[in-house]
Amino acid sequence: MPRAMNQSTSRKRRKKILKMAKGSRQGRRVQIRAARNGVFKGLQYAYRDRRNRKREFRALWITRIAAAAKMEGISYSVLMGGLIKAGVDINRKVLSELAISDPEAFRSLVETARQAQAA
Repeated sequence: MPRAMNQSTSRKRRKKILKMAKGSRQGRRVQIRAARNGVFKGLQYAYRDRRNRKREFRALWITRIAAAAKMEGISYSVLMGGLIKAGVDINRKVLSELAISDPEAFRSLVETARQAQAA
């Protein structure tokens, strides 16, 4: 009896890897061994960077808030401390968006933080 090779399943597995390697350069898009290495490494980076993206965005929001706060004559830490003391529950994403799109609302929040720090 001839040996069963299960060729269709093997081909499907290889085609799946090559499809994921689409857009790679040189041998990584056509050679199965190189493609497999590239795809697996890419999946590792994707997993890691889904977590890193959250850190990077938080850092961006904080930078924006700090810059806007400096323009109002207050430091970031004093602003955030004042908002917490005043009981203003607003996250950094929304606060940075306010600093960019609605400076008047941001200015009123800065005043609230100043009053809470003084009290």
